Amino acid sequence: MELKDKLISSFMAFEGQVDIDSPVHEIRSEAIKLFEEKGFPTKKEEAWKYTSLNSLLKNNYSVFPKKETALDFKDIKKYFIHDIDSYKIVFIDGIYSSHLSATSHDGLDVCLMSAALAKPKYKIIIDNYFNKVADKKDSLTSLNTAFSREGAFINIPKGKIVDKPVQIIHFATGTETALMLQPRNLVIVGENAHVQIVERHQSLTKNPVLTNSVTEIFANKNSIVDYYKIQNDAETASLIDNTYITQKRNSHASVHTFSMGGNLTRNNLNFYHQDERIDSTLKGVTIIGNKQHTDHSTLVHHAHPNCESHQDYKGIYADKSTGVFNGKIIVDKIAQKTNAFQQNNNILIDDKASINSKPQLEIFADDVKCSHGCTIGQLDEEALFYLKSRGIPAKEAKALLMYGFANNVLESVKIPELKTKIKKQIAMKLGVNLGFNL
Repeated sequence: MELKDKLISSFMAFEGQVDIDSPVHEIRSEAIKLFEEKGFPTKKEEAWKYTSLNSLLKNNYSVFPKKETALDFKDIKKYFIHDIDSYKIVFIDGIYSSHLSATSHDGLDVCLMSAALAKPKYKIIIDNYFNKVADKKDSLTSLNTAFSREGAFINIPKGKIVDKPVQIIHFATGTETALMLQPRNLVIVGENAHVQIVERHQSLTKNPVLTNSVTEIFANKNSIVDYYKIQNDAETASLIDNTYITQKRNSHASVHTFSMGGNLTRNNLNFYHQDERIDSTLKGVTIIGNKQHTDHSTLVHHAHPNCESHQDYKGIYADKSTGVFNGKIIVDKIAQKTNAFQQNNNILIDDKASINSKPQLEIFADDVKCSHGCTIGQLDEEALFYLKSRGIPAKEAKALLMYGFANNVLESVKIPELKTKIKKQIAMKLGVNLGFNL
């Protein structure tokens, strides 16, 4: 049975497990109909021209884990930012782990999507926010919507500055021969509120894992949202990540994506402006090798005047790895005084590595500052010669140049302990001890 057919038939069983009186029952039903109609995206679609899912879809994925698996914190400690206090929402094979988590309802909600969908007190919130910004015509988003039950629910009330970061971590253990996960996150940040969120998907097995994740983020008036995605997974794990962010007046939303592992990673990041004086930041660092494939597809839709967006993605590709950057900025006719910047810079370490970069601007206003750029090259031989002439070995010299290339993205990370952790991961990916404080 093909995976598409298996998922459609599994939906019938899924519906039998969840409450048909759920506020999202009709939404789920419509979503599975769209997925049945469109199926998985193919390279015939322009947005997927450089990324094929064919090799992933051959696996016989389990849609529902057959049993719960426990993990000891000491065995997975390295995947947390463990040297700071934080809220934690942890899932093992798609099932919530209460003993590894630290949730809260004390002046804010940091809890489970399943609880928000089931409890009557959250019905108004679900009605107003669930599936309201996600692309209802996207087949993979619709697939996630159809099976939406578990994930993170974060609701920050008006004026609340969250005192510590929120960590969302998904572990796959290998209990199943192959496993497909579909987490659904909903983040609502009230007026004048501020939250920092770190998300990670981590496979602990050599068995194939495919995660199809959807996150909806609502940044209300004057709010600040800092979102960090850490993607340093096993080479048998693949991730399709759809993140949708809607912003209201004077809000600031930033997403930093660090892609340094995994078989195939596709990041779809979409920002929608709903008022004036909005600031959006999209930054990423990709360091991959072997036959890994990472695809960043971004959209910023400027629909109102006096807003800004800043995109800066760096890529370092070795061996036979492949990178894709497909960034789009849309500026509507009424969106005068827009300031939009987009940059994608890439280094190819080996001759068989490749990058497909397609920055795009669609501008319908005439009083704007918009720019985009792309560079693809190799390490500067003169700079490399200079470092080696100062006694730095060739391997360390290359690592220093690559680290410097990526460092400006790290400068805007606002959690010091996270910045330190990412710097160490970069050093490990480059295979050197850089010899200074990381």
